Amino acid sequence: MSYFLVGAGLVLLFVGGEALVRGAVVLARALGVSPLFVGVVIVGFGTSAPEFVVSVEAALVNKPDIAVGNIVGSNIANLLLILGVAAVIYPMPARFNQIWREALAVLFGALLLIPLGYMGIIVFWQGIVMLALLTAFLVYTYCRQSRQPMAEEELLDEMRLPSKSTAANLGVGTVVSAAGIATLVLGSNLLIEGAIDIAMQFGISEAVVGLSLVAVGTSLPELATSIVAAIRRHSDVALGNVLGSNIFNVFAILGAASLITPIPFSPEIAQVDVWICIASTLLVGVLILSEKRLSRSEGSLLLAAYAGYIIYLYS
Repeated sequence: MSYFLVGAGLVLLFVGGEALVRGAVVLARALGVSPLFVGVVIVGFGTSAPEFVVSVEAALVNKPDIAVGNIVGSNIANLLLILGVAAVIYPMPARFNQIWREALAVLFGALLLIPLGYMGIIVFWQGIVMLALLTAFLVYTYCRQSRQPMAEEELLDEMRLPSKSTAANLGVGTVVSAAGIATLVLGSNLLIEGAIDIAMQFGISEAVVGLSLVAVGTSLPELATSIVAAIRRHSDVALGNVLGSNIFNVFAILGAASLITPIPFSPEIAQVDVWICIASTLLVGVLILSEKRLSRSEGSLLLAAYAGYIIYLYS
């Protein structure tokens, strides 16, 4: 049954990823904002729903290593595994002048994990501050993007999507995106249930399960969405998906979970894995700055780095 759940979860993840990419591009046109903004906010945050559910549930049942490990591990997987796979499928153009604000927010979120880990626990007031920072970022990002003209008509032509901004298109985009997100959440839950059961049979610790299996499992919606976006040459959606997910993981998920119950921060995760997350963020930033894109060879480098991290965890 565990292996069946894993297989069913994978199928639902790819179906949901296809629906979410299509809905996101329709919403971008209907709202008059760029696919990058929709990728960051709707796709990125929507595909982080499994991380939210898992971390909150883990906090409620007193599994703090899974709650925190899920977030840190998911952010590492997003940067190394997901961007690596997407770049190998199709080289990913990245105009840093368009993504630097989102990239800085991702880096700030990674750096924020240092003092949180040093204090050893995430409490109510810290959660309020993180949610307030996220709200300010969203308002600023929307105001900035809504003033920029759309230049992605070729995306609509390629996907045979409506070219006019109408209320009907807004409704269609919302329904398709919501259906995609719901399918991703269901698929991810099935996969996580099966994967954790298999992992526990082999006596793997909670911290390693959270940083690896649960982190990868909850990141599979991002992986599925980014693969679909890469295949369709929608690099803005793929990159925005990862940036938005990493921002949401730290500020929204840890922030919201700490409002429900204080979350202990594992010293081991704080001393090792947080720094790996920061190093992964800087590595991706350097690669993008050096060539204004992520090439197939650079994607392979990211995948090799993630493979090394997983080997380290299990050794």
